[in-house]
Amino acid sequence: MADTHDPGSTAELVRRAAEQISTLVRDELTLAKVELVEKGKRAGIGGGLFGAAAVLAWFGVGLLLTLFVVLLDLVWPLWLAVLVVLVVVFAAAGIAALLGKKEFQQATPPMPQQAVDGVKADVDAVKTAVQEGRRA
Repeated sequence: MADTHDPGSTAELVRRAAEQISTLVRDELTLAKVELVEKGKRAGIGGGLFGAAAVLAWFGVGLLLTLFVVLLDLVWPLWLAVLVVLVVVFAAAGIAALLGKKEFQQATPPMPQQAVDGVKADVDAVKTAVQEGRRA
């Protein structure tokens, strides 16, 4: 009695498996590229925010010190006016730096984690299929 569901010769099965593995690897590499581009964008945003923090701190110290020191000097002693303005400017710079740090942390680790997880799942699926094939 002939088997009505003949999967094909061993050579055919190996050829189809090789094609599927090749497709799977290409798909995983595409996913890795997409993930790395996204992480690169986040790192760029984080770097930009750190740069903004530095620029704000630099110009802020000059402009705010000048303006607020002059205004506060009308009411307080000069040394106290300078001290208060410095604290406020550096607090703003610290907030910008913390926001930049947060963006950098979201961009790390640089490894494409989704692609790595996908490859691990694929390897596990192939191992399971091979083991089940040996039992049959």
